[in-house]
Amino acid sequence: MKTYPRALTIAGSDSGGGAGIQADLKTFSALKCFGMSAITALTAQNTMEVSGIFPVPPEFTGLQIDAVFTDIGADAVKIGMLHSPEVIEIVAGRLKKYLCRSIVLDPVMVAKSGDKLLKDDAINTLKQKLIPLATIITPNLPEASVLLGRPVETREHMHEACRDLALLGCDNILLKGGHLTEDRSVDFLYMASNRDLIELDEERIATDNSHGTGCTISSAIAAYIARGHDIKSAVEKAKAYITGALKAGSKYRTGHGHGPVHHFYKFW
Repeated sequence: MKTYPRALTIAGSDSGGGAGIQADLKTFSALKCFGMSAITALTAQNTMEVSGIFPVPPEFTGLQIDAVFTDIGADAVKIGMLHSPEVIEIVAGRLKKYLCRSIVLDPVMVAKSGDKLLKDDAINTLKQKLIPLATIITPNLPEASVLLGRPVETREHMHEACRDLALLGCDNILLKGGHLTEDRSVDFLYMASNRDLIELDEERIATDNSHGTGCTISSAIAAYIARGHDIKSAVEKAKAYITGALKAGSKYRTGHGHGPVHHFYKFW
């Protein structure tokens, strides 16, 4: 019998469908993986704002992870919105318990609308308990600034930030440059094992439909890892995928704010 490449997302739910577990599961499916989820929080959210967050009890998030690993298993895990120190502790404990080796951590802190998604007291717990367990972390510039406690705003800042982020305990860093004011979309992949800093340069797509880009690229990396790609290949393919999804999604209108990318652009 055949088996699917299996990818688990541990993240919050976006009622608007553009980010969070909805974006993750769409990405997993588009990239030929069997997707599963452990929901950490419900959000009342659309393309314009997050009007409410309802945290799932951390113990129940743990039960969802148990349910997946004691039966189906996962070849890769993507982690998104965790919201509180308590849920971070639960997730970290379960990842250790099940000996997870392929973990993509997107340190989600702020929504595209500007609404805060991570409590201040959770940041240290994230740095101490979860980042050292991750295979790769995928911060954008504001998230890197929070993690490092200093501004990360230019290409030059990014070079040094990649190396300093690796000192938090994760060997592979994808520092996303979407907030740079440049004509190209430039990210940097740093692999501490060989001190390799790789520039990933793609066309910058002029569009307001960028809701869920961070969720999508991190889940794409997880999907490619689940399918057997190494870190460099998974990141390069994920970067190409999100660029295509942004380009295709720019032709649609969804809502009145930041619309979603087109996760299934290769199919329809």
